[in-house]
Amino acid sequence: MKHQVMKSTIKGLGIPALIVLMLIGAHSTAAAKSKILFIDSYHEGYEWSDGLTQGIKSILKDTAELKIYRMDTKNNPSPEFAQKAAEEARQLIDQWQPDVVIAADDNASKYIIKPFYAGKDLPVVFCGVNWDSSIYGFPTKNVCGMEEVSLVEPLLQQMKNYAKGNRIGYLAVDDETARKEATYIKKVFGVVFAQEIYTKTYAEWKEKFKMLQGSVDMMIIDNNAGIKDWSADDAAQFVRAESKIPSGCIYVWMMPYSLIGYTKLPEEQGEWAAAAALRILNGESPEKIGIARNKKGKLYVNLPLATSMGIKIPLNVLKSAEVIKN
Repeated sequence: MKHQVMKSTIKGLGIPALIVLMLIGAHSTAAAKSKILFIDSYHEGYEWSDGLTQGIKSILKDTAELKIYRMDTKNNPSPEFAQKAAEEARQLIDQWQPDVVIAADDNASKYIIKPFYAGKDLPVVFCGVNWDSSIYGFPTKNVCGMEEVSLVEPLLQQMKNYAKGNRIGYLAVDDETARKEATYIKKVFGVVFAQEIYTKTYAEWKEKFKMLQGSVDMMIIDNNAGIKDWSADDAAQFVRAESKIPSGCIYVWMMPYSLIGYTKLPEEQGEWAAAAALRILNGESPEKIGIARNKKGKLYVNLPLATSMGIKIPLNVLKSAEVIKN
């Protein structure tokens, strides 16, 4: 009887029944979309987070409903803030009931996934966990992911071409991620840092950068995120004026302050995580997917800095690299 009433109503309105049925079907499909929650340890506008987000969206497109929660722990590095953000994320999971969670970078795993969801029913795909995810107990039956490793060997090979000795310095913001990065560079690649320096302010960063020019033969410049008074234009001019030794970075946004870059690609992490989430939605278990590591890298050369330092970059290197020209 209900079907007869609907048919009569449609006919009375002069709307083809087929179109209405198609619209009902489309609505049902949209309503049935799987839900994926992306928990970002950091914030929108941070280039690493933006690259991850872009990678995730490029794979998911319209195949699932995506919601993003950003913990903002790069701007607010205290454990207390991270714990508060973790509680907000847990409330969102309880309310929204996602089918899969994508958790980016260490703090999401440390404060949310490890203590509350590892080994449980909710499928989780992590990405951007630096070097070793086993410290969080991963993988588990419901957790898989991609670890983030720095491509240090090719970076050092490039820098050594322009260095006068083998002493290596490390200059970074003073946070947990940068210290973990240094620890694993030493552990995995056997690198011995002649100087390992962590800074909290821009003035301190400049002071230590200048000091390293006379105490090491080359230097790795880690992230500047977390130095709130950072001045990009001033830093680029300062580095150009003060650089006497080759410098290298692992993040593309640090290229204005480095001679050479061999950078990780956040898009690779996001693309892999989104593809893994879709595999889970299609019935594959996280346990079967397991753990992967990033493999893609990109060579960069800061040509204005090379020119100011009197360094001639070979033509074959320039042809294979992305050249920063201003």
